[in-house]
Amino acid sequence: MYSPALTDFIYQVEGTSHLFITGPDVIRTVTGEEVTMDDLGGAHAHASKSGVTHFVATDDREAMEEIRYLLSFLPSNNMEVPPFFTPMDKPDRMDEDLTTIVPDSSNQPYEVRTVIESLVDDGEFYEVHEHWAGNIVVGLARLDGYTVGIVANQPAVLAGTLDIDASVKAARFVRFCDCFNIPLVTLVDVPGFLPGVDQEHDGIIRHGAKLLYAFSEATVPRVTVILRKAYGGAFLVMNSRAVRADVVFAWPSAEIAVMGAQGAVNVIHRRELAAAEDPDITRAALASDYEERFNNPYVAAEYGLVDDVIEPRETRPRLIRAMEMLRNKRENLPPKKHGNIPL
Repeated sequence: MYSPALTDFIYQVEGTSHLFITGPDVIRTVTGEEVTMDDLGGAHAHASKSGVTHFVATDDREAMEEIRYLLSFLPSNNMEVPPFFTPMDKPDRMDEDLTTIVPDSSNQPYEVRTVIESLVDDGEFYEVHEHWAGNIVVGLARLDGYTVGIVANQPAVLAGTLDIDASVKAARFVRFCDCFNIPLVTLVDVPGFLPGVDQEHDGIIRHGAKLLYAFSEATVPRVTVILRKAYGGAFLVMNSRAVRADVVFAWPSAEIAVMGAQGAVNVIHRRELAAAEDPDITRAALASDYEERFNNPYVAAEYGLVDDVIEPRETRPRLIRAMEMLRNKRENLPPKKHGNIPL
């Protein structure tokens, strides 16, 4: 017997492996529910619904090959650094396609995996928890031969908002990387936490705090790139300067604010909009003024929230240089047995 709760990553093989605390027979006897072994504890059930399973393999051989590949990113223990592989990719490579990947309209989605693959060595990105909480993407890659952990909002799913599952998924991965001395790269495009009664009643405040805690406690090098939206508390928990990120870059498309222009205008200029002859025209003008004056990366840079505003095509070499600068980073937390993460 073993406990999945004590493992770092779990692989399940389709059709032959099952995980559950109580099997279908017990459930049928106690609750009267009818469920198959696959629906209850099969690979896809745990990979997409419970989040217990991190990787799904088609057979045992594939599972072993995937495990070997995973181990190539990891140190032998928590006292070592991850292995270095001489890259085929150039450290100064730039990608012009990144210049146009973020749509002009802030409401349009795009695929963040394309951004990740453009930045990392040879486009190799080993995604963890691919089928669960798709609004955030986490996984392992290399920058100039060195292992890094990637945490990225996914605008193509739920607009990249943080919900309970996404917060837990990212927090777990951040803590894993910190355990094994793996530097973190965070790609931010988050409009906020997912609103909803179910989210509030199921404890989004508590679960969202797990990601805040994980980044705050992490002592590995931490670099953030703001791709587009960076709003309110959701931005804070995505490795912002407020939680001691080492380096923060922003693309010119970055929108850094407490909330989006439309929402801010509705709150700040509520009386003016109510008295306007044409509220829509007035709202549009006020939103445009708000974006120009506040909702851009240059204002954030003036306040020290951003270290530099960079061209998207320069992101890979800038990340590599930042990681080189942080290679010998040493940070010690106050001595104690363990922190009190909000479980």
